[in-house]
Amino acid sequence: MKRIGMLTSGGDCQGLNAALRGVAKALYEEFGKEVELYGIHDGYRGLIEGDYQKMQPENFSGILTHGGTILGTSRQPFKLMRVIGDNKVDKVEAMKATYAKMKLDALVILGGNGTHKTANLLSQEGLNVVTLPKTIDNDLWGTDVTFGFQSAIDIAAYVLDCIHTTATSHGRVFIVELMGHKAGWLTLHAGIAGGADIILIPEIPYRLDSILSTLNKRGRQGKEFSILAVAEGALSLEESKLSKKEFKQARANMAEPSVAYRLANEIGEKTGQEIRVAVPGHFQRGGSPCAYDRVLSTRFGTEAARLIKEKKFGQMVALQNGKMVDVPLSEVAGKLKTVPKDSEIIRSARDLGICMGD
Repeated sequence: MKRIGMLTSGGDCQGLNAALRGVAKALYEEFGKEVELYGIHDGYRGLIEGDYQKMQPENFSGILTHGGTILGTSRQPFKLMRVIGDNKVDKVEAMKATYAKMKLDALVILGGNGTHKTANLLSQEGLNVVTLPKTIDNDLWGTDVTFGFQSAIDIAAYVLDCIHTTATSHGRVFIVELMGHKAGWLTLHAGIAGGADIILIPEIPYRLDSILSTLNKRGRQGKEFSILAVAEGALSLEESKLSKKEFKQARANMAEPSVAYRLANEIGEKTGQEIRVAVPGHFQRGGSPCAYDRVLSTRFGTEAARLIKEKKFGQMVALQNGKMVDVPLSEVAGKLKTVPKDSEIIRSARDLGICMGD
């Protein structure tokens, strides 16, 4: 009898349930009654506290199109995994103890960057781990794309489509703040798809003068409205020159709630125009997965099942050049995939006349 544990960790996104379904159905198909699946509740918290349940085949029925995660999720910062808090719990040892108590043959983990750091840690501690790459930010190293990314693009692009109509009607400048603290993949793709005039991402520090120049140019062309797609992690050229500590302090002292609102104030003061800010926030990671993510999540899930069958552990399932591959966790953990400044998609955006803020 094979006993497989499953957990989803970090922020939720579209496709988690589809991926769980893919893993489960492929394992049931391969091993039949000779496999037992256990769902661990709320990510690593459940593994630490021993909060889990035995799953049945029917638990994975009808969830292909459902957003969120049937197992629940939580954020357990990697930097605190080795820190023993007031409750005196050694989190790493607790997770290993739960794994042993459950008599697991393998643990399937679905998550993003922080999740993969802990997954690699558990693999190094001797647990049989297989992971799936999940994040709407698409910033996980080793895979061309993560599941949840395309669904978030579709939502963010729809928001921009809707903003276009009201911005055109009122002749206003709209700033749409999209998710992406350290990587601008989502804002870049959604901005191009949604026809944004200015796209600001963390990888390319912006100059206010460049933004104002673009707005003035559009005004001279008789275009009374403009759309800015701004990643929540966008930063000015001046901020990019600060140390990490100085940057955190500067942001902590910022009067506005986010960079989008700061830009709105700065642009409004310089131009006298009426500026509006829209923040779709968690809409971007909610709702049903798009068809692309349903297929991708399912492919990731069935590939994870194959790795378990072959006892190939310590690996992340990935998509590279259209093919399913596996990448060692040791190569994935701690590496961020950001948008290259000289990438083809950046060049394409510039060729369209989109201002990137620099």
